[in-house]
Amino acid sequence: MAGRVEGKVAFITGAARSQGRSHAVRLAQEGADVIAVDLCGPVESIQMYPPATAEDLAETVRQVEELDRRIVATQADVRDSAALKTAVDEGVAQLGRLDIVLANAGVFEIQPSLELTDEAWREMIDINLTGVWNTCKVALPHLVDNGGSIVITSSTAGLKGTPNTIHYTAAKHGVIGVMRTLANEFGKQSIRVNSVHPTGVDTVMIQNPKTWGLFTPDDPEPNREKFAELFETLHPLPVPYVDPVDISNAILFLVSDEARYITGVTLPVDAGYTIR
Repeated sequence: MAGRVEGKVAFITGAARSQGRSHAVRLAQEGADVIAVDLCGPVESIQMYPPATAEDLAETVRQVEELDRRIVATQADVRDSAALKTAVDEGVAQLGRLDIVLANAGVFEIQPSLELTDEAWREMIDINLTGVWNTCKVALPHLVDNGGSIVITSSTAGLKGTPNTIHYTAAKHGVIGVMRTLANEFGKQSIRVNSVHPTGVDTVMIQNPKTWGLFTPDDPEPNREKFAELFETLHPLPVPYVDPVDISNAILFLVSDEARYITGVTLPVDAGYTIR
């Protein structure tokens, strides 16, 4: 079914690359215009993979425009609610409305719990939890009159305890509380709020030597192929990880009219990881 979000406008954080870019392109393929936000810069405590860049965000713009859809892109930090408000307000002013909110921006780092610094804890919570709330907070005033759909990107780590990621796991559990509260509080305004919970997604966030080494700790030369072989053992389905578009397709369903009575759900896209 083509045009499942035809004429709608989606506000997407973390849109410069990986899942965020995939979501922007997938929704644009189905008729949506996009308000795209990304930090496009480093986070001090995240060392395992490089940050997104302004060039990455420009590539998202190019791919959306190539689909003959409009996009307003801004470099902004989800920790800065004033900057986020400006980005979404200006996007709505240019595109005319807001219907869909994807609180997707997030970071990931591996660190044993007792080695975690106070600053690393704060940065993770500020981005992955407070940043989600900031995204919802600045977008909700645009949704209350006409309804809409919010999807928060959590993780399988939002449903299961995951060793060596206590700050990440705490934040991803926390956003479920945000989701369920907003689903209850704004249901009467026809605003639906759900979360998606990916297993490992084939992006730079897991495709890096530090993550490979975590799963092959006795191997002096960890690599993508060895990691894939071990990671597949975590899933009932015979795949090591999923693709960004698999998450995008789930989100597309949740924000479309096909899911018009679905709210407050935690939707795993995880190859069965959370049933084990």
